[in-house]
Amino acid sequence: MKRCNTAERVPLVRSIWNGAISFGLVSIPIKLVNATESHSISFRQIHTEDGGRIRYRKVCELEDREVTQSEIGKGYEDADGTIIPITDEDLSHLPLPTARTIEIVAFVPGDRIDPLQMDAAYYLQAGGAPAAKPYTLLREALKRSNKVAIAKYALRGRERLGMLRVVEDAIALHGLLWPDEVRAPEGLAPDTKVTVSDKELDLADALMDTLGEIDLDELHDEYREALEEVVAAKAAGEAPPESPEPARSGKVLDLMAALEKSVRDAKESRGEEPGEVRQLPQRKSARTAPKQTGGKKSTARTAGSATTKKTAAKKTTAKSSQGTKKTAAKKTTTTTTAKKTAAKKTTARKRTA
Repeated sequence: MKRCNTAERVPLVRSIWNGAISFGLVSIPIKLVNATESHSISFRQIHTEDGGRIRYRKVCELEDREVTQSEIGKGYEDADGTIIPITDEDLSHLPLPTARTIEIVAFVPGDRIDPLQMDAAYYLQAGGAPAAKPYTLLREALKRSNKVAIAKYALRGRERLGMLRVVEDAIALHGLLWPDEVRAPEGLAPDTKVTVSDKELDLADALMDTLGEIDLDELHDEYREALEEVVAAKAAGEAPPESPEPARSGKVLDLMAALEKSVRDAKESRGEEPGEVRQLPQRKSARTAPKQTGGKKSTARTAGSATTKKTAAKKTTAKSSQGTKKTAAKKTTTTTTAKKTAAKKTTARKRTA
């Protein structure tokens, strides 16, 4: 039997940072590796006339000459444009206790973290056999508590905020923006007073239900795939494929009509019968009496249907009886009138004789 080669299954990922997780008095040696990768296609700048590469060169403004990397340092530009040189020695004296440590400072529920703060993601790999036990302990503690760990760490010359959470059997580190780095959405909401009706909300709910859920693994970058086709065609000396023009969306004049059409289109795209767009029943407020159970509802509906049918049958019978009586009355009246007319005619004849 052929054994599976572990090296073939797990791609080798180079660690970008080595350090330790500080969990109280427990220290867990770890390696930091990137958890994501970019598949986007990048381009080079070229000279359109001859296809030559366009490159950036680092030139000193004062001497007007290109300089090497060893001649380049750091400088802070003040408000008045003055450049203040900052050396590596100046930075080495900064109090940075998290230089090689991911220091856990708190444990909080995951929903306390605002998604706006989420930044780059990394995986934390246990650094050798001694780290296996404390690494597993922290992972299982996070699982059982349903919480995430808030930590501080230093990466690329500055201290950062992070969140540790469990992903399958590994611990992931999400970089977080500091709270003061997230802007408040002031002045972005519509300043016009708008009223949304219950019918519009019902149609919006119907559209959401029709679109339903999706497996995120099925989503892919269609733009990148189309771009790869263009590059392949150009490399083969062929004309690039033409994409169909996107459907133009007209100006929305009637929101209700637009919602109804969206529901129909969504059903058609899923292969369902569009049918008639029915509005959902209006939501009852909290003061409304609680709903009955499914069995009672079914019984009530069945009883209601039976009563309705009986009532309809009675009405039909009554109408038929009334119609029969009216018809008979009309026939009787007609016969009586005919007899009276015949009698009058006989009397008139006798008088004439």
